[in-house]
Amino acid sequence: MSHTIGIRQAQKLKTRQALLDASLELLEHQSLSSLGLREVTRAVGVTPTAFYRHFDDTAALGVALVEETLGSLHGMIGAILADTGDSEERLDRSVGLIARHVTAQPAHFRFIAREQHGGVGQVREAIAAQLRGFAEEVAEVLSAEPESEGWDREDLLMLGGLYVDHMVLTASALLDAGPDGEQEVVRVARRRLRLVTLGRAHWLDTP
Repeated sequence: MSHTIGIRQAQKLKTRQALLDASLELLEHQSLSSLGLREVTRAVGVTPTAFYRHFDDTAALGVALVEETLGSLHGMIGAILADTGDSEERLDRSVGLIARHVTAQPAHFRFIAREQHGGVGQVREAIAAQLRGFAEEVAEVLSAEPESEGWDREDLLMLGGLYVDHMVLTASALLDAGPDGEQEVVRVARRRLRLVTLGRAHWLDTP
C-alpha cells in the first residue's frame, strides 16, 4: 500500500511541476492575467479538473512560480555578504550570483520582472513579500558587522532594501541586455554596489 501511495505522490508532483513548466513557457508571450486555465491544461495534456487538484486558480499557480523562482535565493545573498573577504570580493560574488541565476533561469526572472507590477494582486503581494524577506535577511547579516555599529533597525532595513532593489534592477538589466550586453551590465552593477558601500561607511557622519 505504501508503495502505491508513493507512486501516486510522485505522479502528483510530476503533474504539478508540468503545470508550472507549461505555464512559464506560455507566459513568455503573455501576462498572467491573460493566461487561461485551459491553455495550461491543454499544454500539459490533463483535464481542467486535474489542474484544481494542485492550484485553486491561475493566481495560485502564479504564487507558486514566485516561490519557485525566488525561494531558492533566500539566504544566498546573505551568505555572500557574511563571507569573509574585502568589499571588492563581496561585490563580485553578489553580482556574479545574480548573473548566474538569470542566465540559468531567464524565463523565471522575466516572469518576476513582468508580474512585479502586473495585474494579479496575489502575485504582486507574493513578490513583494519575498523581496521584504530578502531585505530582512540581508539586514540581519549586516547588523553583525562592525561597520553597522550605531545603526538602528530602520536604517539597516533600508540598507538591506537597497541591496535587494539593486539585485532586482540588475536582473532586469541582464534580461534586457542578453548575452552580448552582460559584461557591461555586470560592470555597472558592481560600480553601483560600490557606491552603496561607500555611502554606508559615511552614513553616520551626517548629523
